[in-house]
Amino acid sequence: MSPLSCPICKKPVPPRPENTAFPFCSRRCRAVDLGKWLGEEYRMPDRQSDESEDELPPGSHPDRQREDA
Repeated sequence: MSPLSCPICKKPVPPRPENTAFPFCSRRCRAVDLGKWLGEEYRMPDRQSDESEDELPPGSHPDRQREDA
C-alpha cells in the first residue's frame, strides 16, 4: 500500500493512530480545507432545471403499465 498524500499540500500523511488530523498531514491543512468548504470553493454540480429528485421520466413509472388499446 502506497503512503497517502495530503490533499492540500501533497506531503506524506502519517497513519490515523498517530495523526489526529487524518486524512491531512497537519491541523493547518485541515483548517485550510475547512476554510475552502466554508468559502464555497468546493461545489457540487447543480441539477438541470428540468430534473427533479422525486420524478421519473415520463412513461417510466414502475407502478403503471402501458395500456395497449
